[in-house]
Amino acid sequence: MVFMKTLVTGGGGFLGRYIVEQLVARGDEVTVFARGHYPELEQIGAKLIRGDLQDEAAITKACAGMEAVFHVAAKAGYWGSWESFYMPNVIGTQNVITACRQQGVPKLIYTSTPSVVANHQSRAGSNESLPYPARFESYYPQTKAMAEQMVVEANSAELLTVSLRPHIVFGPRDTQIIPRLIERARAGRLIQIGDGTNKIDVTYVEDAARAHLLAADALRPGAPVAGSVYFISQDQPVTLWPWINDLLGRLGVPPVQRKISLSLARTLGGLLEFGYRTFGLKGEPRLTRFLANELALSHYYDISRAKRDFGYKPQLSLEEAVERTVAYFKQV
Repeated sequence: MVFMKTLVTGGGGFLGRYIVEQLVARGDEVTVFARGHYPELEQIGAKLIRGDLQDEAAITKACAGMEAVFHVAAKAGYWGSWESFYMPNVIGTQNVITACRQQGVPKLIYTSTPSVVANHQSRAGSNESLPYPARFESYYPQTKAMAEQMVVEANSAELLTVSLRPHIVFGPRDTQIIPRLIERARAGRLIQIGDGTNKIDVTYVEDAARAHLLAADALRPGAPVAGSVYFISQDQPVTLWPWINDLLGRLGVPPVQRKISLSLARTLGGLLEFGYRTFGLKGEPRLTRFLANELALSHYYDISRAKRDFGYKPQLSLEEAVERTVAYFKQV
């Protein structure tokens, strides 16, 4: 018995795939809108539409008949051109909103990021009242903030919207955070920034996906979820660098030995940014000012609103989540 007809943009990505799997598992009819081909998703019962978010006609066609759209697709990262972030993150989101309106889709669930409120200071136990910063040091949080504001403003009786901000999503099949940590640590290029006492939130991927389903189910006219944003995490902040070293140790990777101050890291990051932009260097700098802040400052959040408004609660403890993650990466 089909519960809901859903579309998931970016359903082939790390978080998106878990959302697709959980929707299929509970009986929803799921269509994935993505640029790549993912036969493994078709094998579990999802329909696949290949397309680009910047193609308004394509996403409009894909939204036809949908009862909920999970907009997960985005350009992530801490380096790249303005256009490479703006087009998929802002224009892509605008196209999704327009498509939902034209096709009469009643629900839009947007995957945002806590980086939209990164303000160059530690955020310790902050809630959703934290304002957007006056300026950004990275195009990723800047364009995600622009998109999030568009989603919030789009909320109406015809199109109910909600935005989730899962923080540092990790787990099996992660292709970004943990693989990069392992690669850099093994090469001796992972350096601790700051004094190592900063605390951060992390979110196990299955819980992050489940939060999306819970928010979608609670998205009804007059509900507090409509038009709101929510921090999502494992609700167990970790001291970042000891947590990284513990994770590396379980995977048989040497711990981080070297460290530099945040002020020095920001100076080096600024110089690298200038050099890469001035000389058009390929690839990405090893360090930027934004990345230095993220690795040295505390950033963890109060998830009371998510608990209250749509019953979010992590299903796994942090230790269980780490154990599952370690078991996966030991096999790959």
